[in-house]
Amino acid sequence: MNLFIRKVLYLIIMLFIISLISFLAIHLAPNSFFASGELNPNITEESIEQLKAIYGLDKPLYIQFFSWIAAIIQLDFGISFASGEMVKNEILDRIPITLTINIISMFLIFIISLYLGIKAALNKDSKLDRGIGQLSLLSFSMPSFYLALLLVLVFAINFEVLPIAGLHSVPNDGSLTYYLDFAWHLILPIFIIVFGGIGSLVLYIRSLTIEILKSDYIFFAKSRGLNNKKILRYYILPNLYPPVITLLGLSLPGIIGGSVILESIFSIDGMGLLFYQSALSHDYPVIMGILIIGAFLTLLGNMLADLVLLKLNPNYDGK
Repeated sequence: MNLFIRKVLYLIIMLFIISLISFLAIHLAPNSFFASGELNPNITEESIEQLKAIYGLDKPLYIQFFSWIAAIIQLDFGISFASGEMVKNEILDRIPITLTINIISMFLIFIISLYLGIKAALNKDSKLDRGIGQLSLLSFSMPSFYLALLLVLVFAINFEVLPIAGLHSVPNDGSLTYYLDFAWHLILPIFIIVFGGIGSLVLYIRSLTIEILKSDYIFFAKSRGLNNKKILRYYILPNLYPPVITLLGLSLPGIIGGSVILESIFSIDGMGLLFYQSALSHDYPVIMGILIIGAFLTLLGNMLADLVLLKLNPNYDGK
């Protein structure tokens, strides 16, 4: 319980700090949604000042900040400059697909990395080990946007076996065909996230597994006649879970941040694409709302990882 309270307090403090830094960075940027000529080349300065007054942008920065903090505590992220819609509603419409993609990707990264890392360690210095190592290095060094464009060119344009963009090719009638079509559209985006996420994790798991295999308790387990499956289940995996879960939690920001690039490339109407469009139009309320939601999800993911570690190891203190 003490760990849970500490993590909640940490989450609140970090959200406040991230909010402050993001708010200052965005409002001190040189360009503005209400800059002369951005909305309409014929708009007058008087009209721009009126719009700023309506959105509260004519007040000092510290008043704007604390007014904004008071609003987001009530889950009110303001009104979008570009669409005139509530920012909360725009994010709620987009966040399910982003969460779906990232949760599936995180699960696959965890499973695939464990399998390949352990497999490489158990076959140390073999051709299989070298092959997995080369695959990991390729994953680690390959930029996700380049891989995305390459796979789109090969599988969507040249061979036409996978969809090039979007999430649906059939109407939403709730049938099995609709959901299969939805899954078909997610193959490329999820593959790219998973491929980019396993590289360093596989090498890390391989290294940890090799060290575990050198330990005395593995030697005694083998001397007692335990087979490889039992050694893997009772000795290797329990020692791998804590560091791997911790590393996965630390990789959350990169995975969520990568959604901006992938959703833009594949025209997926998620939170990442909304952030990209809002950044182009200097739509501050939407940008700030997405930054805070993204930060919250990242901190929440790390907190959940710590709670899982506490469940696996009751002596874990979260430090």
